[in-house]
Amino acid sequence: MQLDYVRREIERMRTQVQRQRGEIRQLQRVGISTASAEALLERMLSKIDELCTERDRLKKAEGPSKGRVLGGRSW
Repeated sequence: MQLDYVRREIERMRTQVQRQRGEIRQLQRVGISTASAEALLERMLSKIDELCTERDRLKKAEGPSKGRVLGGRSW
């Protein structure tokens, strides 16, 4: 399903963003320029925003979910 793929991709990219932020902190500690790493981080965050927009579009197209209690877990 396309929606599941987009959700997994968002989670994967968020993990990568956390790693990138850690690497930027390490570079800053040793005094190395972080301009290119920060530019990459911005591109990654932009991609996550695009994926979130796509996820919301797919959720809306899917319609209301059935079998969920107050929008929570499917029992």
